[in-house]
Amino acid sequence: MKPYANHGGNSGIASYEYGATYINVQFTTGKIYTYSYESAGKDNIEHMKILADSGNGLNSFIMRNVRMLYVK
Repeated sequence: MKPYANHGGNSGIASYEYGATYINVQFTTGKIYTYSYESAGKDNIEHMKILADSGNGLNSFIMRNVRMLYVK
């Protein structure tokens, strides 16, 4: 997994990785959640990839928009 840059300084995200239709997010608690096109929607996943690469805003986006929409 790639370390999350955390430019905001207060993120609960440690690292991430993604493929064509999903993103795995590892939180600072150590838990890893997978969000997919199927579980969270294509637009959300694509936006999460952009936020992850930018190192800013991913945790806030997850909490506001897709918190419980991970793959179960």
